[in-house]
Amino acid sequence: MKYNMKLVMINDCSGVGETLLKYLPGDIEKQHIERTRGFWSKTFGVAYRILKSNGDIYHSNYLLQDCYIAIRLGKKPVVGWSLGSDIRTGLKHPIWARIVRHNLKNCSKVLVSTPDILDSAKKYRDDAQYFPPAIDMEFYFFKPLIEHERKKVLIASNVNWSVKGTNVAVRALSMLKKETEVSIIQYGSDFEKTLSLASSLDLPLRVLPPASHEQKREYYWNADIVLDQFVCGCAGMVSLEAIACGRPVVTYVTSEYDEYEDFPLKDVITEDQIAAATIQAGNDLWKRQYEYLKKKHEATSVVKKLLAIYGSLSNK
Repeated sequence: MKYNMKLVMINDCSGVGETLLKYLPGDIEKQHIERTRGFWSKTFGVAYRILKSNGDIYHSNYLLQDCYIAIRLGKKPVVGWSLGSDIRTGLKHPIWARIVRHNLKNCSKVLVSTPDILDSAKKYRDDAQYFPPAIDMEFYFFKPLIEHERKKVLIASNVNWSVKGTNVAVRALSMLKKETEVSIIQYGSDFEKTLSLASSLDLPLRVLPPASHEQKREYYWNADIVLDQFVCGCAGMVSLEAIACGRPVVTYVTSEYDEYEDFPLKDVITEDQIAAATIQAGNDLWKRQYEYLKKKHEATSVVKKLLAIYGSLSNK
C-alpha cells in the first residue's frame, strides 16, 4: 500500500518516536520536532517549529506542553500518545494537570502506552486506547549470556521509590548477597537514599554512570538478569529493551490487565517473590518473555497498527 501523507512527530521519550519513524514506510514524508529541556527550546522554540510545520498528521509523544501548543495552534488531526508520567503524575500536578486534561479532551485521538493509565484517560475520552511501544530489535538485539559464578544483576530503571519501587528491589537483593553481584545506574531522585539503604543492608552496589541508549544496551548485555519496576504493574521500556537484548527480566506485571495475559512472569511484587524470581530466572524464562515481546512489541507489527489509526483520522 502506498501512503501519501506527511507526518509531524513532536517530542520523544526513550526513543519511542524515533523507533516509529524508523519503521514507518519510506513514502511517508516525516518531520521530527525535537526539543531539549532548556527554557527556550521547550517553550518558544518548539512553538515556533510547530507553527511553521505543515503536516497531514501530528503525533505528540507526551500529553504536555508540546501537545497543548499543537492543539492551540489549530494543528489537526493530533494524535496524543501518553507515555506514563504525564497521566500518572501529571493529572495530580498543580500546574500540569490543566494542560493534560485539555489535551485528553481535545486531541483527535488519545493513546496510552501502559494499561494502568487507561482508566484515567477514559475519564476524559471514551475512545482512548492502549497502544504498545515498539521496540527496535535491530538496535536492541540478542547477545548470548556469559556464565558467571555469581549472577550479575542490573537494576536498570529510574531510581525512584514511589514510582519504581527501587527500595523493594534492594531489600530483595540483600537476601542474595552470596549469590549475586548487583549494579545500579546512577539516575533518579532517590539514588542517594538507595545507596544508604543498600549500605545499611550490607549489600554492595556497583554504580554505573548515566547512559545513552548505546551505553545502556551494553549494560544489559553485561548482566545476567535485569530488574525493572515493582509499583505500577506494567512492563516498562527497561524490561522490553532488556528482553530484546537477550536477558531475562524480573519486574512487577499484574495479572489484572488483559494486555499482559501472555506475559510469562506475573504478580512478582514482594521482597521474597523478587528474590526467588531473581535466583530462578534463566534462559527458559527469557525465551518465553522474548516470544511475548515479538508478539506484542515488534516494531513492524506495531507500526501497522499505527498506520491504521493514522488512516482513520486522515479519512475524517
